[in-house]
Amino acid sequence: MDNKPESVTIGGLAQAAEVNVETIRYYQRRGLLNEPVRPAGGIRYYGSADIARLVFIKTAQKLGFTLSEVSDLLRLDDGAHCVEASELAARKLHNVRGKIDTLKRIEELLSEMVTRCHTQQETVACPLISSLYKGVGIL
Repeated sequence: MDNKPESVTIGGLAQAAEVNVETIRYYQRRGLLNEPVRPAGGIRYYGSADIARLVFIKTAQKLGFTLSEVSDLLRLDDGAHCVEASELAARKLHNVRGKIDTLKRIEELLSEMVTRCHTQQETVACPLISSLYKGVGIL
């Protein structure tokens, strides 16, 4: 990449994508982000495509995709694999809905436990602590 005004060093890339420099290096080791060739001057430069790729990675992570899944999505990024990308997203959606169901169950159980704690009077054992020892079935 030429040293154009839109070119940035790894520090500038990190700042532009709102990530840490070590995050960029980690993504490079994982093969998620290419490492530019080091020119004779010794400073690697990154461009807008690298920033866009980092934004892609971070956005996918925020949606719950693992780095392995992000890698799969990046391999599908040629415009011809929408069906495969959609299938990957559908599996992620199924997992997210399962987690939501589990969290709702946890919320209900915790709410019951807190209510029992507040309504229980003159008891030696705390209902919440007792429930935890009994192994409340959450999952």
